[in-house]
Amino acid sequence: MAFVHANSLRFHVQRLPAAVPDRQDLPDGTEGTGRADQPVVVFLHGLVVDNLSSFYCPLALPTARAGHEAVLYDLRGHGRTERPATGYDSRTAVRDLLALLGALGLGRRRVHLVGNSHGGTLALHAALARPDLVAGLTLLEPPLSGAWVENMVDTLSAAALSLEGSPVPAELLGLRLRKAAHLTAIADELLNRTSLIDDIAASRTFTPADYARLRCPLLIVCGEHSELVPGAQELARHATQASTTLRILPGLGHDVLKESGGALREAVLAHLEATAAVTAARAGALVP
Repeated sequence: MAFVHANSLRFHVQRLPAAVPDRQDLPDGTEGTGRADQPVVVFLHGLVVDNLSSFYCPLALPTARAGHEAVLYDLRGHGRTERPATGYDSRTAVRDLLALLGALGLGRRRVHLVGNSHGGTLALHAALARPDLVAGLTLLEPPLSGAWVENMVDTLSAAALSLEGSPVPAELLGLRLRKAAHLTAIADELLNRTSLIDDIAASRTFTPADYARLRCPLLIVCGEHSELVPGAQELARHATQASTTLRILPGLGHDVLKESGGALREAVLAHLEATAAVTAARAGALVP
């Protein structure tokens, strides 16, 4: 565990160095090179009850074992990161990311962003704001439509009302369910004592013109039964300047990160290798 100060906040960060890959862990036809010039893989988790731990075993450890340096962190207000009253909009999230990379000494390295759910929208915002920095994108169940924003604001508002003054955290502690009590207390603080709901409500939705600006390799993964599939299809349809792959995993809904197992891991590792190869080729082309 490590804490890093960036953009006036203390962030909880986990950094996994690239390991010599075990060839048996890799998809067929891929290689984990561990090159110093390949992108650092940065993981961005979802909203409220999520944190960096959701990525650790399913994707982050396999990523490091495949020869890619990995960085995981709890977003502003989530997990063990500080919880200020404001700053839960996408622009501040991108500033947090850039400041954190600088504090870690990675400001000159390109990154491959892996975002789950709301983390996927933040990754997309970062790629549009800093195309020079983002070498690749992996978006897992990204919520991209205005309808999702409206539904999420309604859901979060209802949850905020149910948690306000609720005895549930204390009851969970009484039952020695400390993890559940801790997550519930964090949710209460985020929803009732910060600007998170208002910031989500005011968030700008993406347009086809935004998608057309993307140039980096892009992997989008959705569950077959997810309501977010149409938005993912629209992104794939308009991101014509990017090398785009849309994977629909059969039998799954929104929670592909927890439920998909090896299929997701293999798709992500293959995409990371392809992005690293493209980045290395472009860097080589720039060398006189």
